[in-house]
Amino acid sequence: CFELKVFIPMCAFERSEKGMDFIMEIIQNRKQLKEWLDYELNKYGKTFIPSILCITESQIIRHHQILLRKCEYYTNSRRKLLSIFYKTRLLRFQNKYSLHIPINRCGKGFRIMHVGPILITSKATLGNDCAVHINTAIVAGGVDNNAPEISDGVVIGVGAVILGGIKIAKNVAIGANAVVNKDVLEADIAVAGVPAKKISNNGRTKWNKK
Repeated sequence: CFELKVFIPMCAFERSEKGMDFIMEIIQNRKQLKEWLDYELNKYGKTFIPSILCITESQIIRHHQILLRKCEYYTNSRRKLLSIFYKTRLLRFQNKYSLHIPINRCGKGFRIMHVGPILITSKATLGNDCAVHINTAIVAGGVDNNAPEISDGVVIGVGAVILGGIKIAKNVAIGANAVVNKDVLEADIAVAGVPAKKISNNGRTKWNKK
């Protein structure tokens, strides 16, 4: 038994802050669904094994992305029965692998680096091409419901915590076990520590990434 919370956005998320200019799209039609899945599944490499078999870690992540994006599509297109069906499948799968990732909060190209605990509050937003490692939390700060707003291309390291109504600029690399509780408005840098602070100018675009 679970409580079904259907979130139907009427438009894309918009933000215009220093280092954070982008419009976050959502899946609203079949063409977008195919484009998003093709783009995201390519990040995990080609395979001849159906994702539903979930033999390898990559297969588990691929199957999660398929469930997540189909759930978003059917929810956003107001197809109630299919929305409930995929929501149920998604929640069961996420609970099995501790992947607590809400719908319509992660932009195109969202990448889970490894299977393991990930917690993202339903109030947070992540831009396109963000990557998240295991044991991470993107949550409210505790005194209110304000949640992080994360721009395109941000990489979140193992065990990192991002909390409160803060903003993270584009292509920021967040180090392992960092606690980020203040705005990071300078793009393409690396931050680390408790609390997190800038440690170098080597953000995501400086890396040899796929």
